[in-house]
Amino acid sequence: MNTLVAADGKNMRVLVIGGSGHIGTFLVPRLVRAGHDVVTISRGTRSAYADAPEWRQVRRVVADRDREDAEGTFGDRVAGLNPDVVVDLVCFTLGAAIALVERLRGEVGHLLHCGTVWRYGPSHKLPISEHPGGTAPVGEYGIQKDRIARMLKEESASGGLVTTSLHPGHIVGPGWHPIGPLGNLDPAVWTTLSAGRPLRVPGGGADLMHHVHADDVAQAFERAIQHRDAAAGEDFNVVAPTALNVRGYAHIAAGWFGHTASLEPVTWEQFRETTSSEYAEQSWDHLHRDHCFSIEKAKSLIGYAPRYEPEDAVLESVRRLIEHGELKVASPLVV
Repeated sequence: MNTLVAADGKNMRVLVIGGSGHIGTFLVPRLVRAGHDVVTISRGTRSAYADAPEWRQVRRVVADRDREDAEGTFGDRVAGLNPDVVVDLVCFTLGAAIALVERLRGEVGHLLHCGTVWRYGPSHKLPISEHPGGTAPVGEYGIQKDRIARMLKEESASGGLVTTSLHPGHIVGPGWHPIGPLGNLDPAVWTTLSAGRPLRVPGGGADLMHHVHADDVAQAFERAIQHRDAAAGEDFNVVAPTALNVRGYAHIAAGWFGHTASLEPVTWEQFRETTSSEYAEQSWDHLHRDHCFSIEKAKSLIGYAPRYEPEDAVLESVRRLIEHGELKVASPLVV
């Protein structure tokens, strides 16, 4: 059996499952700088979204989690690497989460799970806190993540494995497209705003989205590891200090290109007529939830202190995409 957690919270072996993804890109270097021995498990050999010298000190293991979960061997692989702490960034079903918990119980000092704010359903009262009583999640992704978070909380409350679940908003960072002002990934939205042309907005433009920079999510995981006792058995919202609604997001984004947004409110039916089914569904998924979250629990218990306002995180992402020719715009950035 491993020594559970070092008394000073340092020099532990931390295993990050899904370490080369959005969050892992920033979390893994943070953990190395904090003095931990870091191991990652990923399904391929793709590089992280941003390079950092700390990656040279990381042991990387390639594994097909889906296949090994189906075979019932993934937990053995994780336990065999002798971690003190496991950070699971890519668990999406309750069955997979239960299997990992049962295998690691008594052998690992702390299991941290990456959930999602979509564990919450459409908002009735804002901001949304971690306390129970809100609306039920919609969609299988959010339903599964909510079930996982509840299972983990019960596991710790019953005296089993020490767990923590962290629930990020819409993750933004350099290297991938952000959820845009209409709640989708349609690049044409950015072309329209950068040209100063009218943008068709479904509904009244007041629906909220709550973004978060990937490095702020990584910070939350690092602090939950550092403050294990405070984080034990808890779940945390992890988002930017503020949220953006559709019209505010559009006006801010148009200003980056020296324009004032011209918004044309339309019904959802009209919006779907002129938008691809894929992008219309993305917009509905993000906007009808109308989410804004409280981060007071994370701030008070683990010292979470996000550095990025949502618009700053998105601007960093958009600038990188433009510079690398991955996003075409009609006017240059003026900020």
